[in-house]
Amino acid sequence: MSGETISRFVYRVLHALLRLEGVLFIKPTPIPDDRTNSRWRWFKGCLGATDRTYIEVTIPESYKPRYRTRKEHIAINVLGVCTHDLKFVYVLSGWDGSVTDSRVLRDAITIHNGLKVPFGNYYLVDAGYINGQGFLAPYRGTRFHLQEWEDFDRAPRNQVEYFNMKHSQVRNIIERCFGPLKKR
Repeated sequence: MSGETISRFVYRVLHALLRLEGVLFIKPTPIPDDRTNSRWRWFKGCLGATDRTYIEVTIPESYKPRYRTRKEHIAINVLGVCTHDLKFVYVLSGWDGSVTDSRVLRDAITIHNGLKVPFGNYYLVDAGYINGQGFLAPYRGTRFHLQEWEDFDRAPRNQVEYFNMKHSQVRNIIERCFGPLKKR
């Protein structure tokens, strides 16, 4: 078969998949106002969480400097967005290893068919991102990692630390989604 014939059929299959988008792809649903789950009840309207991770890759020697991370690994950046029930709803991969969190997210929300956040809803993000329309980050300048609250004597001392603790407990769903993906 010619390249033109193959290209034509690939286009038809992709076009058919796009028409089935509503059936094939998961649409995130926000946390309802009547949610009683102690973990999620503080985050009404939340659609899930987003973060990026590095996935190590094998590439030709000439591309290695571009994909080198600050820890000297050769990896690509992968932005993942998951729902509160641990299902990926958006993935953007391919950025080189040295790009910042905010740059990858900005690309995801500005590209055609990119990440869309309905008005009034939001995703939880870590401190590498900024608070903005559709994204809720923890307070800066105060502790926000779960392991910082493991000891009973290190309980939150004020409402800012309490918010960061609750935010961190919920936002770790994205880490739980990335775990099995990175082990493959």
